[in-house]
Amino acid sequence: MSSPATDLEVEPEQVARSLDGDPSVQVVDVREEYEWEDGRIAGTRHIALGELTGQAASIDSARPVVFYCRVGARSAMAAQAFRASGYEAYSMRGGLVQWVAEGRPLEPEGGRVADH
Repeated sequence: MSSPATDLEVEPEQVARSLDGDPSVQVVDVREEYEWEDGRIAGTRHIALGELTGQAASIDSARPVVFYCRVGARSAMAAQAFRASGYEAYSMRGGLVQWVAEGRPLEPEGGRVADH
């Protein structure tokens, strides 16, 4: 990612660019299952925040990881925890709400940002 290691948040635009052209960046949605089903960013992985500790080993520590949620609070907690464990981890600023506000699409067709 192009963000300095001390900056926890990355802009949705950076995440979109990474998904389009940088396969080394992992993008993980930490919302609940029902939120994921209502709408998500294409090409991302889902691990609910409560399952993240148990699934940590499935996230490659040698590659940057960006977490996202509805507005950025849960993903910031995930990014901080993973940074403390040695990962290059980030949170997408503004979450899925910001992603949609900037005109970016969700899947499935007609997807929406679920209420939390």
